Amino acid sequence: MSSVSEGRFRSSAVPSITPGPLRTTLRTDDGVRIEAVYEPCTAGAGAAADSSFDGTAIVLAHGFTGSVDRPAVRRAAGVFAGRAAVITFSFRGHGGSGGRSTVGDREVLDLAAAVAWARALGHRRVVTVGFSMGGSVVLRHGALYAGRAADRADGAEAGGAVEREGRTGARTEAHADAVVAVSAPARWYYRGTAPMRRLHWVVTRPMGRLVGRYGLHTRIDRDAWDPVPLSPVEAAGLIAPAPLLIVHGDRDPYFPLDHPRSLAGAAGDGAELWLEHGMGHAENAADETLLTRIADWAVAR
Repeated sequence: MSSVSEGRFRSSAVPSITPGPLRTTLRTDDGVRIEAVYEPCTAGAGAAADSSFDGTAIVLAHGFTGSVDRPAVRRAAGVFAGRAAVITFSFRGHGGSGGRSTVGDREVLDLAAAVAWARALGHRRVVTVGFSMGGSVVLRHGALYAGRAADRADGAEAGGAVEREGRTGARTEAHADAVVAVSAPARWYYRGTAPMRRLHWVVTRPMGRLVGRYGLHTRIDRDAWDPVPLSPVEAAGLIAPAPLLIVHGDRDPYFPLDHPRSLAGAAGDGAELWLEHGMGHAENAADETLLTRIADWAVAR
């Protein structure tokens, strides 16, 4: 699963004057077609929703085996739309998107395309919210794609790029103003729980990839990472000054609580940590109350 340069978004030529939901195909910097859906903010019904192009947009990044049309993703998008405009999309290898899943590596390019689309539509502020694999992606995206404040802090000109993990790609049109990681891993190759051992079998074995393709409707790349991408815990320490929220359930069957605590520790004062009592894993376990709290945080920050 080879890493590639994170760079400029290739536009989708979607008009920014339509107030209703939009479905389109985005093209990533490495040429993969990604299906995406835009939903305007429903707050205030009518006039407020129609004028939401200049407000906050939340870009939702689903977990492994998810897609833009999965019920849990649509439910989360519906809750978020009560506070802000929402863009959902299917990662490569998922749903109607092209390519093959690299389980968190090149998916950063998919997220960057969705964020850039939000800005092309006129949104001045974009918040990324990722679940599980999507949580690791929003963390890496937050580290690799820097906004103007981060550019200046690293000595680059506004609108330019900063160097992260040996690659150039912090284009300002694709950066996030705030980041939310829900049920995200802190480190790669974790096999400490039974669900993660099963996931590794699906990803690394030929028979597992067949199960992924035909049973889970997820097309998985057969190549190993080369080089290994920046880990989520390393990325968490590079997101500041953008605000970071880490959300994790105390009954998560995939990643125990040392994962969110490691992420928060790496981010230091730049992160908030919510440990949710009784919550399981990712978007399937996030109830409406929690999703509303996340949306409120996103808009307030």
